[in-house]
Amino acid sequence: MIKKIPVERLRPGMFLHNLNSGWMSHPFLRNRFLVTEESMVEKIIGAGIHELYIDTSRGLDDADAPTEAEVNQQLMEEMQAAVSSEAPYRCTTVAEELPNARRLRARATRIIRSVMQDAKMGKAINLEEVNQLVGEIIESILRNDSALMLLLRVRAQNDYTLVHSVAVSAMMVTFCYALNCDRATLHQAGVGGLLHDIGKVRVPVEILNKPGRYTEYEYDVMKRHPKHGLEILQMLEGIPHEALDVALNHHERLDGSGYPHGQGRETISRMARMAAIADVYDAITSDRCYHTAMPPTAALKKMWEWSRHHFDPDLMRAFMTAIGIYPVGTLVKLESGRIAVVVEPHEHEVLKPKVRAFFSTHSNLHIPTQLIDLSRPFGAGGGDRIVGYEDPRKWNLDPTRYLSDAP
Repeated sequence: MIKKIPVERLRPGMFLHNLNSGWMSHPFLRNRFLVTEESMVEKIIGAGIHELYIDTSRGLDDADAPTEAEVNQQLMEEMQAAVSSEAPYRCTTVAEELPNARRLRARATRIIRSVMQDAKMGKAINLEEVNQLVGEIIESILRNDSALMLLLRVRAQNDYTLVHSVAVSAMMVTFCYALNCDRATLHQAGVGGLLHDIGKVRVPVEILNKPGRYTEYEYDVMKRHPKHGLEILQMLEGIPHEALDVALNHHERLDGSGYPHGQGRETISRMARMAAIADVYDAITSDRCYHTAMPPTAALKKMWEWSRHHFDPDLMRAFMTAIGIYPVGTLVKLESGRIAVVVEPHEHEVLKPKVRAFFSTHSNLHIPTQLIDLSRPFGAGGGDRIVGYEDPRKWNLDPTRYLSDAP
């Protein structure tokens, strides 16, 4: 049985099932192993890990610890209670905005590739072009924030850094919009998100794209990229202070376990706290050479769990409200036993989106597609509810095939 314990209750003889931290942020070669001596416990505590999961079938038990299933149920209940029922206003549908978003995604990827190349060659970044692009991202988000975000989840591994930069920019704009920030703040956040990883151009490509665990030296090299980013951006006349802040501090954590300076909650700005959330969310929902993408809802659940120590809980609530616990493109299971894909968020109730059902878990067969508005009662196009999210790989299904206008 898998159980969750605070690190203070870890002792030799327990079998670690999951260190409950980012794969790159702990000093062990594996996530799962038997704790054989007290020095291993001290090393785990020293890595800044607060809570972890043990496998009681392979090691000692903790009778008072909750099971993984109990923890997951509690987390989902907390998330649903935490999000606001009022989603950001959208003046167009996802289907209407998708053509504009598709063109913008292609243009944004070209521009950030050029920006990265100029920075790598020591040339001046075209800030005017960056500002224009961020303006276009803002306009798309204000029309419908889900369309561009859906397209940015579709990417190749070799384009990760480029699309990641655009995705974080779009998420930062969406985040600020949900917080009712003014247009100037939306723009500053968008620029900060677009350029937050610019310092990676100074990281050797063999480290940047390494498929396995970093050595201590390689991790130290990677952790320099926020300072490199600050140095590059400081050379630009007219760069917003917020962009400098985001580039330097997007890997800082509230418990002081982040880098490059190990700041705590008293000194990390709100913009940098927002960037930390957007950066991690996009990273863990993306396929990498060393990491398989998590479904969006699973990623939010894990980040909500981490927010007790790493992220600002109030900002996590705002972020989940902004993008939805079940974002467009998410595969969900309905109470009826059908599998559906989320096709449109509800304008007022984030937990009751429109979905398109296309598969039955009872017959294990595809069924005629049906558009369901979960905010409506039975007989009026609704009458069902989400009971959980699903991993498309489990069912060997591609949910984007069932969107009205698939990317």
